[in-house]
Amino acid sequence: MKRRTFILSAAGAALALTGIPGAAQAVGPRAGIVPVVDGRGPYTSVSDLAALQTAIDTAKEGTTIIVANGTYAVPDGSPIRLAGVGGRWNKHLTITAESVGGVTFAGAQSFVFDGAHHVTLSGFVFTQSTTFEIPASCQAITLSRNEFVLADIEGLHNVMVRADDTVIEYNHFHGKSTLGIYLGIEGGQPTDMAQNVHIHHNYFSDHTFPGDNGGEPIRLGVSPRALSSAHAIVEYNLFERCNGDPEAISVKSSDNTVRYNTIRDSLGGIVLRHGNRTRIESNHILNGENGIRIYGNDHVIVNNLITGISGSAIVIGCGTLRDHYEGEPSTSRTKNDAPDRVRIALNSLIDVGGGIIGETARPIEPDDCVIVDNLVVSDRGSLALVPKSKNFTWSGNILWGAAPDGDAPTTGFTRVDPLLALDDEGLPRIGAGSPAIDAATQDHTAWVSDDILGRHRTGAADVGAHEYSAAHARRTPLHAGDVGPLSA
Repeated sequence: MKRRTFILSAAGAALALTGIPGAAQAVGPRAGIVPVVDGRGPYTSVSDLAALQTAIDTAKEGTTIIVANGTYAVPDGSPIRLAGVGGRWNKHLTITAESVGGVTFAGAQSFVFDGAHHVTLSGFVFTQSTTFEIPASCQAITLSRNEFVLADIEGLHNVMVRADDTVIEYNHFHGKSTLGIYLGIEGGQPTDMAQNVHIHHNYFSDHTFPGDNGGEPIRLGVSPRALSSAHAIVEYNLFERCNGDPEAISVKSSDNTVRYNTIRDSLGGIVLRHGNRTRIESNHILNGENGIRIYGNDHVIVNNLITGISGSAIVIGCGTLRDHYEGEPSTSRTKNDAPDRVRIALNSLIDVGGGIIGETARPIEPDDCVIVDNLVVSDRGSLALVPKSKNFTWSGNILWGAAPDGDAPTTGFTRVDPLLALDDEGLPRIGAGSPAIDAATQDHTAWVSDDILGRHRTGAADVGAHEYSAAHARRTPLHAGDVGPLSA
């Protein structure tokens, strides 16, 4: 294999092999361990499981272990152990495939972690029949450019993360037709959450579970952990044909950021099921069934485009109880809490089954929410219908289409044609001369500085997710080539 070919095939996999003398020789041998060392650290090539385990157990700080391409059958009861090993923040222990996707680990398990830290696994295909676990005893584990296509077993979760500072990047999760989630984030104790998990540029696709619950691509917490602040960032991920659950991103913890993701042709939407203070920003939800559903307090929902879905774009829930609280009974923690002090601003909801819609199934109404400067255009459902609400602020919204207005106060919206145009991807945005231009009624600078495409909002913001501008888009809706193991 030529050295240049290797670098390209492992692009972004934390190898940084450019300019390393002897790197080509590191991947050539097909037996035993061949160390290659330059001024920056040791590089080791292995071609069997015993050699891989030895290389891990004897690795120095900053070592890169390169696994020769092939399929490795991991024996039952003898997984590859990462116990107490690792590097440091700028010198990870990196274990990588010779080429991205070139190494498959088969068997019940692959890698098993215990007290590992600052470890990167990159370029592998995992087909195991048990959950890939990163326990709370670990820290700063990175899964990069891997493919998770685990055995399609009822109830099997693919990856479960309980360790702080975990990074899940450029992976592909796919191929499930049974109950179970692709990626779950929890914590070490029953009410804890792993801290500062970063989930980005992953591709979640093709979950066909026919049930109505339990097949989320991402589940960020569970109900007992609702009040735990996770500080997770979920960004630049693509979801396609994710039909295992109405929730593509299910948030059941507090203080998270969900931004710049694209959900296409999927049953699932983004749901703030439990927890407080999460920000949902600049996501595209396209041609599916569900949009954004909200419970809990002090969330910010801004700059999202939801178009072509059969269900309602934004659903403001009602609660079975007012708020969750520390020490409440576990039977109470699973109940929905009413949304309070939620800000819904500068979103575009186009051709949807309902615009901004309030839930009525539970008794406690949402309170003190702000719904301002949103663009809602549809011929279906109602545009703004929230039968149960208290102390709501409506201002500056633009409504248009054959659908009825709903029950929003007339002082809170203008019914006017926003003069939509289709962009190069066939998605709607405001066009020249639109009455939405510079029409925002509130100053949003404390909440957001740009639009859904990353272009600066100047002066009075334009109503909806897009600023009318000739500036180059810094973010666009994601496609399969933008994410996953082989993306740039």
